[in-house]
Amino acid sequence: MLALIIAATSTAVFAQQSRQPPSRGPEMPLALEAAQAALAACAANGVKAAASIVDSAGGLRVLLTADGAAQEEVEISRKKASTAVALKEVTSEVADRMEKDQAFKAKIDADKSLFPRPGGIPLMVGDEMIGAIGVSGASRLNGVPGGVRDEACAKAGLDKVRTRLK
Repeated sequence: MLALIIAATSTAVFAQQSRQPPSRGPEMPLALEAAQAALAACAANGVKAAASIVDSAGGLRVLLTADGAAQEEVEISRKKASTAVALKEVTSEVADRMEKDQAFKAKIDADKSLFPRPGGIPLMVGDEMIGAIGVSGASRLNGVPGGVRDEACAKAGLDKVRTRLK
């Protein structure tokens, strides 16, 4: 019996030691507000988009879609946000660097979990990244690529809550 108690106690202690610290993320009301603001910005330009907010580990916190948004935009918005977290930068900057640096492009292309297209922006509190917002749904219009338009919507969402993030 004593051996069972020791084994159970050892397993519980080991499990507690192996746990990762909790991920940071925006508070839920702010995450929701950012996603709503992003969709409103897109809607003002006739875009039916999806907006995702992820925490600092890339875990989905909020996902909103406009009425009539294509199903594929849901996954793309999440991937853009997760990519911004994984690479710790705005996804349009990643896409620009890929055009100029073939070795970097090959490295990014090799990681199929990344989606380095414009529309993902890290959520920062000082120098600490607490998550990201990703938007997808815009198509090319008047020579402006869809991803650039997605990023404008994501920026509108971030701007709505930026000063209140903690």
